[in-house]
Amino acid sequence: MSPEARSLFEAATQPYARAGRYAWHFARGKLRHDPVYFSLLRQGLLPDRGRLLDFGCGQGVLLALLEAAKAQYQAGAWPRDWPAPPLNLALQGIELHADRVQTARQALGGSVQVIPGDLRVLDLQPCAVIVILDVMLYLDEAEQQHLLDRATAALEPGGLLLLREADADAGFTFQATKWSERLSGAFRGRFGQALHYRGAIQWIAELAKRGFAVGAEPMSAGTPFANVLLVARKDPDCG
Repeated sequence: MSPEARSLFEAATQPYARAGRYAWHFARGKLRHDPVYFSLLRQGLLPDRGRLLDFGCGQGVLLALLEAAKAQYQAGAWPRDWPAPPLNLALQGIELHADRVQTARQALGGSVQVIPGDLRVLDLQPCAVIVILDVMLYLDEAEQQHLLDRATAALEPGGLLLLREADADAGFTFQATKWSERLSGAFRGRFGQALHYRGAIQWIAELAKRGFAVGAEPMSAGTPFANVLLVARKDPDCG
């Protein structure tokens, strides 16, 4: 990790100290070991303007990273080979679990809006970007379809959907991913929770039929898992 990236890592995780040691360690673990967060910045995937909705934002780690990125860039402490981060992108997180909402609010203060709500029924504001990281597996097939429909309707023409899920067609690495999630659920007291996975090809087909141009990128570097990031752009002619 370069000095600039290390500085960004520290700036993004430091606010969680005021939410408690668990929240701080969790944020540091996510940003250190999950490649998706820094990848969004290194690739310059996010637009500079509009509204970003983070579905199932948890304790707001992505939102904290984007806020820190803006501050670091404006202070001149930014990796030289990275594109500029979004500086004018309004950020909103939506999270079902009240304890995670509280943690996010404690860490982020008033700089970012984090609201409690069930994505299956909550009214969604028009937006330029929707991020859905490791959320769909907790919904059954009908709920997944419904949420994709609602996300499509909320996105502005030409808007961006970033969907990260495990690829159910990935063989052994998918099995490792699935069992890791089951163990994590058991640790959280959710024994036997039903999980619903699809293959990357199925996800691409679901997005394509809703008018998205879709690219798929492996998103498991440095881990034994089978995660894939789907970068989906809504047809500019679709209202």
